[in-house]
Amino acid sequence: MPLPILPTTVVGSYPQPDWLIDREKLATRVPPRVRAREVWRIPEPFLEEAQDDATLLAIRDMERAGIDILSDGEVRRESYSNRFATALEGVDIDNPAQGLSRRGGPDILPRVVGRVRRQGPVEVRDVRFLRANTDRTIKITVPGPFTMSQQAVDTYYGDERALALDFAAAVNEEIQDLVAAGADVIQIDEPYLQARVEKARRFAVDAITRALRGVQAPTVLHTCFGYGAMVKEKTATAYPFLEPLLETTVHQLSIEAAQPQLDLSVLGRLRSKTIVLGVIDLGTEEVETPETVAARIRDALPYVEAERLVIAPDCGMKYLSRSSAFGKLRAMVEGTRMVRRELGAA
Repeated sequence: MPLPILPTTVVGSYPQPDWLIDREKLATRVPPRVRAREVWRIPEPFLEEAQDDATLLAIRDMERAGIDILSDGEVRRESYSNRFATALEGVDIDNPAQGLSRRGGPDILPRVVGRVRRQGPVEVRDVRFLRANTDRTIKITVPGPFTMSQQAVDTYYGDERALALDFAAAVNEEIQDLVAAGADVIQIDEPYLQARVEKARRFAVDAITRALRGVQAPTVLHTCFGYGAMVKEKTATAYPFLEPLLETTVHQLSIEAAQPQLDLSVLGRLRSKTIVLGVIDLGTEEVETPETVAARIRDALPYVEAERLVIAPDCGMKYLSRSSAFGKLRAMVEGTRMVRRELGAA
């Protein structure tokens, strides 16, 4: 079905049901870089079926909320990145290493011990399942190559740029298969662009460009300051690494604006890209009113025309309660409809 002006979407994740995952355990591994199989409540022989059922719940919640561009809720993932990153050849998940987290604290990271290569499809079944269970536009997310290069301890390459480019080649192979499987939109997640700015300036654009080479589908790059539920105090009102992304071939830039109260004037400098604008604060369980959402959208319109604007939450909704997440999506849709009516495009 054709998308309306100001289409609504999700950034990726949706809350997993408590019967599927132990949320207290999950919260102690935020987010896990190596596999965290202990967080699943369902025994392995039944886990895939349970994840399918939970994915259907996420799809139906997004449909009931009125979202135009759906994801699968990333229900099968322990984090946005570890399921893909730890499926690659050259990544040793049985002997992890100590490294640094996004905020500079100690973290357990996968160890790179050989040439990074994709061994086979990781998310193709996810796309096929999503495509079979909704007639709406669908989006699938993959971790970005720069971020994966920063979430690993390299004992093989000795060259972070070379490592990121091999991650990018693996991402590109996956994306090609995801498009062939029916994905309408591809999103790559690159939050570490904002945490490792100097390294990002050296090789992130090259890695992202390599990951998107030859992709025949609309592409989105999401970058943020961290999960709102875990990073409560976001004092930055500007992105340290945003305008260099104009050099990439990505079609859309997905940014969080609600919780950090982003200075939206930056949108006026991003005229070659569509903007996926975060208008839902994920640092609180409190559900915004539609009027609040509408005001946040209106605040962006002096800097970016409505035809280049997609409406979304700030980031993934994984760490919210399901009731809060659903309420926030409903408010987002209603607030967006208010602005559409004002624009004469209801």
